[in-house]
Amino acid sequence: MRIISGKYKRRIISPPNNLPVRPTTDMAKESLFNILGNYIDFKEIDVLDLFAGTGNISYEFVSRGCSTVTSVDLDFGCVKFIKETAQKLDMMEVNVIKVDAFKFLETTKLKYDLIFADPPYKLVNINNISNMVFNNDLLKNNGWLVIEHPGELDLSDHPRFYEHRKYGRVNFSFFHDGVD
Repeated sequence: MRIISGKYKRRIISPPNNLPVRPTTDMAKESLFNILGNYIDFKEIDVLDLFAGTGNISYEFVSRGCSTVTSVDLDFGCVKFIKETAQKLDMMEVNVIKVDAFKFLETTKLKYDLIFADPPYKLVNINNISNMVFNNDLLKNNGWLVIEHPGELDLSDHPRFYEHRKYGRVNFSFFHDGVD
């Protein structure tokens, strides 16, 4: 796993094998950030990374200049690894929170420019993420939500759905809050 672009470009991240994660592939991550780069300027935005796992996506956002990245995960090993890696790379922008992602969405009062969610593919309520984000008004004006999900899940019926992209077995659904 590597950081693709920005300040920390080419840095290798080596998580322990015992973490319960399925990291986004480098190919899918590069495609994701190319798409996002057409819609947003990464400089000075606030990002929420739900189900952060290894922190792979969080590090990429920081590397590209985001102001803050809040990484949320419930697994102690994942939280510990993200904290240690962010400290090692001197990424002061990363704030790691050990909590259930759905509980965080219910209770946070903060708003984000971009929310990325990479839940376990076997999670039965993935489609609730978009509802919770929009019902709780968690995006700033013109904000984006991206959910990584299995191919058999179709999230296009949500009123804020924008587009779907597929890269191998990785699927991203994009949701937008605002006007273009």
